Amino acid sequence: MDYRRMGNSGTSVTMLCLGTMTFGAESDEATSFALMDMYAGAGGNFMDTADVYSAGVSEEIIGRWLAVRPTEARQMVIATKGRFPMGRGPNDLGLSRRHLGQALDASLKRLGVGQIDLYQMHAWDALTPLEETLRFLDDATRSGKIAHYGFSNFLGWHVTKAVHLARAAGFALPVTLQPQYNLLVRDIEHEIVPACLDAGIGLLPWSPLAGGWLAGKYQRDVLPTGATRLGENPERGMEAFRPRNAEERTWEIMGKVREIAAARGVSPAEVALAWLAGRPAVTSVILGARTTEQLALNLKAAAMVLSPEEAAALTEVSAPIMGDYPYGKGGVAQRHRKIEGGR
Repeated sequence: MDYRRMGNSGTSVTMLCLGTMTFGAESDEATSFALMDMYAGAGGNFMDTADVYSAGVSEEIIGRWLAVRPTEARQMVIATKGRFPMGRGPNDLGLSRRHLGQALDASLKRLGVGQIDLYQMHAWDALTPLEETLRFLDDATRSGKIAHYGFSNFLGWHVTKAVHLARAAGFALPVTLQPQYNLLVRDIEHEIVPACLDAGIGLLPWSPLAGGWLAGKYQRDVLPTGATRLGENPERGMEAFRPRNAEERTWEIMGKVREIAAARGVSPAEVALAWLAGRPAVTSVILGARTTEQLALNLKAAAMVLSPEEAAALTEVSAPIMGDYPYGKGGVAQRHRKIEGGR
């Protein structure tokens, strides 16, 4: 499995990261151990979790695995997140120094480690001054509690503001951003990706298969049932399935993914993951799996390299929709190009 630098840091991680949101919920401890063993056995060295995953149980399971796998533990880069409620008090959430201090110490204890390799802010906090959050992260870095920090679910201007504030104050700089990103959801390319490229921040896409859509799990106009994330909850299934099913773009993208997969003799998931791993600024793609069978299939993407023609075809068919103003069709930039072309 190829290694890549984690954003602008000196730490190297594999191009595929093991996501652990299912640990303690959809995957019991024995299954979670099997998933981590399989991932490590395939050469992976990067695992992502969060304190809110199964209310801390995901971190605890990882901590117990690290304790009994010392060889793998020395190589594994561990990322976790803080921000969301872990209690019921008014200060038991957010990106304040108070909450993050408690959350970080609790994550260190659950994971059984002295330092977290990548500590991520799970989402923007509009109430806490960003300077307070960045100072805490700088202090945590200097104290050795964390090696690096990053963000998750931040907008482009959030990222840019954080980078400039950190530079001006002489704080440690963020190295990663974890956004939703896949062939069906490419909105981040409008502003978030350029902001990360400008700052040297690496992307860690979550939901790379769009909740199973890009793995080919769903059929047009057929409401899913059974062992899928949509099928397990009928109400959620209706709410989540109908809008995407109704979009012609969805099936055009799926048609091209299936076409390339059939021609190469691989799964649709491998094609979708390989495309995403090759996108600008992407450091590592987060794989979520409930079973070893799912993980084994997705890990095959590590050996999948799309041809320039295949990648271009997927990029074209999945082009994100942009409004007319200011840089879309008929927008300011296009009018200027017409004027300049007539000179």
